[in-house]
Amino acid sequence: MEDVKEKMEELSLKIKSCNKCPLYENRKNAVPGEGEWKNRIMLIGEAPGFNEDEQGRPFVGRAGRLLEKFLSYINMKREDVFITNVVKCRPPNNRQPEEEEIKICTSLYLDKQIDLIKPKLIICLGNISASYIFRKFGIRFESMNRQHGRVFSISNLSLQTKIIATYHPAAILRNQNLMSIAKADWEIIGEFIRSL
Repeated sequence: MEDVKEKMEELSLKIKSCNKCPLYENRKNAVPGEGEWKNRIMLIGEAPGFNEDEQGRPFVGRAGRLLEKFLSYINMKREDVFITNVVKCRPPNNRQPEEEEIKICTSLYLDKQIDLIKPKLIICLGNISASYIFRKFGIRFESMNRQHGRVFSISNLSLQTKIIATYHPAAILRNQNLMSIAKADWEIIGEFIRSL
């Protein structure tokens, strides 16, 4: 465990000083992720937004408050899980990260975080996260509409985990019709966590 803690801290420092793709040019702060990795529950979003870039922390704006509300529905706090993003620097004007940015950032950082934490559960928040994580583990990502709230099992030599995709809190803030669907997804997530 001490070894993992050290490696997570080293990785965090590398992320904060990274200049491997053009996103570093406009960032204030890279956002490595935070929270309790020992519980082996990972929440993975898309990319930092304005507030995250200002503070160097994931999910701290309105979307972050909604995420905390979802976690409270299942009797958890943000401190109980490890929260991070597919890319660690804010894309200009909050645009979606580009394929090359995703490729560089995941191979250098997110994949290593997953290897270190060995999560029992990965919760993908939004399309970008689900698309990357599903592809990484050999699952075809069709769409969030079709695959949200379903539990996918992964078992390979290095990892045994479950993956559940749900809507990104920012998408729910833009479209309130998704709220009841997301709540149902979080009930499934809560049930699964209680069974761990």
